[in-house]
Amino acid sequence: MDNDIETDSAVYKTLLESTNAIPWKIDWATLKFSYIGPQIESLLGWPRSSWVSVEDWASRMHPEDRAWVVDFCVAQSKAGTDHEADYRALGKDGDYVWIRDVVHVVRNEQGEVEALIGFMFDISERKTTEEKLIVLQKELEDLSFKDGLTGVPNRRMFDTIMEAEWANAMRNHQPLSLIMLDIDYFKQYNDHYGHIQGDDCLKRVAQALSSAATRSRDFFARFGGEEFVLVLPETDATAAKNVAERCRNLIFKEQIFHEKSQVSQLMTASFGVGTIIPTRNDELIKFVAEVDMRLYRAKKEGRNCIM
Repeated sequence: MDNDIETDSAVYKTLLESTNAIPWKIDWATLKFSYIGPQIESLLGWPRSSWVSVEDWASRMHPEDRAWVVDFCVAQSKAGTDHEADYRALGKDGDYVWIRDVVHVVRNEQGEVEALIGFMFDISERKTTEEKLIVLQKELEDLSFKDGLTGVPNRRMFDTIMEAEWANAMRNHQPLSLIMLDIDYFKQYNDHYGHIQGDDCLKRVAQALSSAATRSRDFFARFGGEEFVLVLPETDATAAKNVAERCRNLIFKEQIFHEKSQVSQLMTASFGVGTIIPTRNDELIKFVAEVDMRLYRAKKEGRNCIM
């Protein structure tokens, strides 16, 4: 019978020490390691004999992870709850390795915590993949809110920002201004100079107008085609008109020649400007439509003007 137990123990030990996972056991009364697998040395470089107590485990953890991981694991262990934690373990060479520690709490017959048994898994490759996926997801989100041609925010982002600022203005009883502008005779520009130069023109205008919104919450976007918008929170009508004038000057400074324009030899734009302190009786869609109508009137009444 004793020989069978010894044989089983040897088999279990061989199995444990041949896996990639690193087995370990800590005596709860002394908080010292009673066992740790030899795989720990090949993974982190620290000699197996150097893993004496939980202090060695905690001290070889990334400073940003140490406090919360130790507090979490101690609390879960005291409660007798199995748990797991991901953290960066310090290798002897100074590099960090992502570890997933899976912990089982062993209790005695009286229900008291007797020991902790667990496995450490090297999840560095998985973490690297997760980080890459997070970056890719962020890039996709940025692309979904960014105009592909000009690089400025797009209509989708405008809708999101406008809804948020409308709600803020209503809640705080502050004025909200909107500027919509349209490049004059852009179809004629495209027909005369070609679409490649037309695209370049849109890029230059977008780049120039990006500097028109000077405050952190001011927002500029491409609304579609040759039309752009500026959202100006906490901005009254006079200040909004001044921003529109600044936009006209910025476009003028670009000195984009436009032989087919009927109002100027240089590129110009028409502007619709509106300001509102929204109440519950007002509707965002109607306000945007009103500003768009003012832009239409500016184009109808000669272009290159602010309405």
